[in-house]
Amino acid sequence: MRMVDLIAKKRDGGTHSREELRFIVDGFTGGDIPDYQMSAFLMSVFYKGMEDGETAALTQLMAQSGEMVDLSSIEGVKVDKHSTGGVGDKTTLIAAPIAAACGVKIAKMSGRGLGFTGGTVDKLESIPGFRTELPRQEFLEIVKKTGICVIGQSGNLAPADKKIYALRDVTATVDSIPLIAASIMSKKIAAGNDCILLDVKTGSGAFMKEMEDAVKLADIMVRIGEKAGRRTMALITNMDIPLGRAIGNVSEVREAVETLRGRGPADLSAVCRELAANMIALAGGGEIERCRELAAKAMEDGSAFQKLREMVKAQGGDVSVIDDPESFPKAGIAHEVLAPQDGYLSAMDAAQCGIASMLLGAGRATKESVIDHSAGIELVKKTGEPVKKGEVIARFMTNDESAIAGAEETYGNALSFSAEPPVQEKLIIARVTRDGVSYF
Repeated sequence: MRMVDLIAKKRDGGTHSREELRFIVDGFTGGDIPDYQMSAFLMSVFYKGMEDGETAALTQLMAQSGEMVDLSSIEGVKVDKHSTGGVGDKTTLIAAPIAAACGVKIAKMSGRGLGFTGGTVDKLESIPGFRTELPRQEFLEIVKKTGICVIGQSGNLAPADKKIYALRDVTATVDSIPLIAASIMSKKIAAGNDCILLDVKTGSGAFMKEMEDAVKLADIMVRIGEKAGRRTMALITNMDIPLGRAIGNVSEVREAVETLRGRGPADLSAVCRELAANMIALAGGGEIERCRELAAKAMEDGSAFQKLREMVKAQGGDVSVIDDPESFPKAGIAHEVLAPQDGYLSAMDAAQCGIASMLLGAGRATKESVIDHSAGIELVKKTGEPVKKGEVIARFMTNDESAIAGAEETYGNALSFSAEPPVQEKLIIARVTRDGVSYF
């Protein structure tokens, strides 16, 4: 078997066998296939696509390229939740404790962020003392004791994906649905959970800009998960507007705490309740309406907040900032952004809002960038709300005064105004299961 022949086969629209894909994955991961040949193969996939069976086989081989986590010592159904990412997306910090409070076991491995703001691990590390790197046995013991633990991904989890993604990132082959699906699901399958809930974002601040592409990606990932023996479901959620009012790591943790206490923004609360309800349903909690009631009750009676508190304490975090979120360290500069005109805020380009927060220090421009956990944006006004000229519509938090002008210009370009209120968009668009797609 020669790599050049396999490249030509995909270039000409052929379908690879599992053994051919094994040759490619093992050869590239082991260093026998050079970058230039793998780049050619990835570009061929980008243009010619993959059959569903090919994508599923590629996913499994990538998952098996490293450690396959064994969670069997944890009693109960273990449910993982993955978001394709967005602006202000702190849903794991809310939905996971809600589900855990309802008896779902959460043994989750999350990643860091590159771009708008930090990933879940970065947000958790903004809590003083919080440990996201734990020995495997301690990770398991915390889940057994508290029902929930969130750590960083193991260095040996799906190493094939890590190496392939690094190459996709520099060869303009990231935007390929089969390759995206294989990348996400290889890590989810290797992580060892029984069930997987996928939060697939769509809109200006999402990876999938078009709703049809988001549904297609969700459908492929659900089928891959089911084929791998994991009960899998996906929600398509709106990312045309930042989620909640906080963008930035400390700000998002603070908002997550307030949401678990019943004082969070309506959009964030609604999305997290629905995510948690579907996690509970995957774990066997019953019909979705009952699971929604359970999720709402866990927020109302404080048990979900207590789960977050238990997790923070178990992982070495300072619980005092969870009890009093205003005690989090604050940025040295708070800059107010004023409305340029009267009217309604008719649109917010979520991606541009995210870039503005990155310029303030909340995200990474490169993998080597250092995040300022206290930096970010508070969205005083959001899409659909009336504004008056000169009124505060946002607050920037930063420790870099030189970043403010560029961030304000970027943020200003994200906004549109109108004389009439805009049509309200749905927060949750569709639910994708092995039985098909249902729209909300």
